[in-house]
Amino acid sequence: MPFRINVRMLLAAGLIVLLTACCLLFVAVRGAAAATPVAKKLSFTCPFPLIGLQKLDAVIKADFEVPTAPGGTLTTSGLTITVTVPDKAARGLNLVGATTVEGTAAAEVTLVNGDANPLPVRIPLNVGKTEIPAAGSFSPVATGSVPTVTLAKPGKTTLTVGDFTTRLTPKKADGSFTGLGSFTSDCTLDPGQDPVLLSFDLGGTPAGRHYTVAGKTGLKALGTTAPLTGGFDLSPTAATVFAGGPVFDRTHTDFRLFGFVPGAADLEFVADGPQGGDLTGTGFVARPRFTTVLPLVTLLGMPVSSGPGCRTSSPSTAELRTGDGFTMAAGGALTGTYTLAPLTGCGAFTPYLSTFVQGDGNTFDLVLTPRKA
Repeated sequence: MPFRINVRMLLAAGLIVLLTACCLLFVAVRGAAAATPVAKKLSFTCPFPLIGLQKLDAVIKADFEVPTAPGGTLTTSGLTITVTVPDKAARGLNLVGATTVEGTAAAEVTLVNGDANPLPVRIPLNVGKTEIPAAGSFSPVATGSVPTVTLAKPGKTTLTVGDFTTRLTPKKADGSFTGLGSFTSDCTLDPGQDPVLLSFDLGGTPAGRHYTVAGKTGLKALGTTAPLTGGFDLSPTAATVFAGGPVFDRTHTDFRLFGFVPGAADLEFVADGPQGGDLTGTGFVARPRFTTVLPLVTLLGMPVSSGPGCRTSSPSTAELRTGDGFTMAAGGALTGTYTLAPLTGCGAFTPYLSTFVQGDGNTFDLVLTPRKA
């Protein structure tokens, strides 16, 4: 009988380590600043039969993205929890025939966003199936799928850890249960640690961003596209407003009038007045205002217009929106449409050229890539 109690004590000690890993998993999910990798250690105390209260540590790694304005989402990626289970626990688990261990957990945290009421959040977690060696330590890795949380209010935002419940199951090689069945324990954060996992002011002026631009513009009336390169400098002037916009390099396009007359044109998009837009969640809406200049137009290989005077008679305004998956830190897709006004200053061919250029339905399809200022 004493021997059987000893075995259960060893098994419980091993399971405690895994249970704590699940608990600390959720701590990692919410404990960092925007677009920042984190590696953190926290300790919890878990009560267990026979061996009483036990204190365990775990190492947590994750990347986080904090929204730049109200209405954005708090997101998590690259989340892992690694716990080193000692040789003593491995040998104890082997005594009851266990060759693997796996389990689940439920974690509770409290989110406070500005003046909104505290929001309790309960997240399911998993400890992946992990093989137990005949001797020596082993390191189970815990992961979890964390839903995004929309932060609607401006002001101070905090996330505070609460209590955790975990349940693990050691199994034999054939997949059957050991005599322990499934093991459940409630764990609490040890005192003397800061339970606030994340704290920031949502609504302050975000940092500026600088991107390189690559993509294309589609010219509907001409039935062609032109490649685009350049840059995009974004300078927030308030929590949800920014100044700046795209600056494109001179580009070139080839086309065919009526499907058989070859032509070519150089294009420049020249900013007209102040540029800017709105910050929206993890992305933005830009509204660049620009004049389209055609410094060189040829038909059948011969110039029919040259010089900067050939341009649209009034500016265009595009509405460029960031796409799904865009973040301020990583960049992503930026698309929109614009209308071209009739041309002016293109010489004797102005009315003729204008009919093949003006109109709506023109497009920008761009990708922004972060660059250093």
